[in-house]
Amino acid sequence: MAMDLFFSVQSLLLLSLIFLYSYYCLHHKKKGNDQGFKTYPILGALPEFLRNRHRFLDWTTEILIRCPTNTAVFRRPGKIHGIITANPLNVEHVLKTNFENYPKGERFIWLLKDFLGQGIFNSDGDLWKIQRKTASYEFNTKSLRNFIMDNVRLEISTRLIPVLNKALETNQVLDLQEVLEQFAFDNICKLAFNVDPGCLGGDGTSGSGFMRAFEEAATLSSGRFMYAFPFLWKIRKIFNMGSEKNLKKSIEIVHEFADNIIKTRLESKDQSKDEDLLSRFITSYDNSPQFLRDIIISFILAGRDTTSSALTWFFWLLSLNPNVEKNIITELETIRTRNRKNIGDGYTFDELRDMHYLHAALSESLRLYPPVPVDTKACLNNDILSDGTFIGTGWFFTYHAYAMGRMEAIWGKDCNEYLPERWLDETGNCKQESPFRFPIFHGGPRMCLGKDMAYIQMKSIVAAMLERFVVEVQGSDKCPQHLLSLTLRMKGGLPIRVRVR
Repeated sequence: MAMDLFFSVQSLLLLSLIFLYSYYCLHHKKKGNDQGFKTYPILGALPEFLRNRHRFLDWTTEILIRCPTNTAVFRRPGKIHGIITANPLNVEHVLKTNFENYPKGERFIWLLKDFLGQGIFNSDGDLWKIQRKTASYEFNTKSLRNFIMDNVRLEISTRLIPVLNKALETNQVLDLQEVLEQFAFDNICKLAFNVDPGCLGGDGTSGSGFMRAFEEAATLSSGRFMYAFPFLWKIRKIFNMGSEKNLKKSIEIVHEFADNIIKTRLESKDQSKDEDLLSRFITSYDNSPQFLRDIIISFILAGRDTTSSALTWFFWLLSLNPNVEKNIITELETIRTRNRKNIGDGYTFDELRDMHYLHAALSESLRLYPPVPVDTKACLNNDILSDGTFIGTGWFFTYHAYAMGRMEAIWGKDCNEYLPERWLDETGNCKQESPFRFPIFHGGPRMCLGKDMAYIQMKSIVAAMLERFVVEVQGSDKCPQHLLSLTLRMKGGLPIRVRVR
């Protein structure tokens, strides 16, 4: 009976929406012009949102390009008001200058709380500061850097290269996105709690289920942001139906896996030998098991999805730009010769740091295909942004990293071209860019702590693959579609074959 009533109410709402939309299309001129979102009386930008929800990133990018300051006001029913911007001055104002006025906010935290709890990426205030302080200290220790380097080298030599060699021998088509996600997941789990799920090239008996559940939880959690009427996902959650039922199952698997590891570690008497993040947080504060779980899940999300997303798009771009690949190979040969290394020898931290052209090529890929394409804050008090735009109390503020990479005002008329050279100075060294023009790793007090770790991992993987193999992307002439989760994934994956270089 309750279910029938729910579907009746939902159908009535949808029919009412269609009627209102049709009526206003016929009898009312749309408010606004080509310099912002088209809005309708009562409905705001909802009709346009529904029409373009499947291509949200490109739609909003097109809107922001037309706006004089690359900033637009967005309104939907249910008092959902906000600002979407691709203006670096506004980004700096929110992320740094007036940081305290722009927390994550209750709406953002509430939508992701079932999955991320109160972890560092889903918390504000003192709770965030405590986690940030501990994580900031640990990420700057040499011991953690060495732990990361050792794990990456081991994973490459014992997992990634054997998988690629096997594909070479059998002429197998691999989904590179899946391979990279498995690599990143194994690697970040070792860093997070020193457990090897064995997803890439292993039996993955317990770890593969954890990884699949983690991926589904991330995708379904992000889907909550795309509901036309936010109360609908809440009703689904109450009645445990549809996507919310699947989300609940996935979260239970993720939490159970993490809880068992944390319980075992807490019961262990000796924590001193472990260098992983869990051990470091256990010894730093008297944290509850649930709080430790929230912290670790947040770091797994950051480490697993971001680097694999970045490298998937990178290898696709590389397939379209053979001159860039040639320059990377030349740089690797120069570094090997200088340090008397053979192909297959691992690179040291300093050698990785000397890969300026590869660093530039990766940064250019991140500019065009940022792993986190949009990020949102909440406005506590009325404010005026740097470009003069008003933002009200309770409004959301979204900075659009995907759109920023396509702005002529930031990157020039060739902003849509893949040109690693834009990152190099006259001596061939990679330049540092303002985090507010290039907010891929955020900026201000919430600047990403794992930036150096991400580049270490990405450079190590690319170097190991390109010096051994020619990576042939299948159907590279077609631009892949986005799959918008909490990160920017490639719909359908990236099919490749490999040949001996």
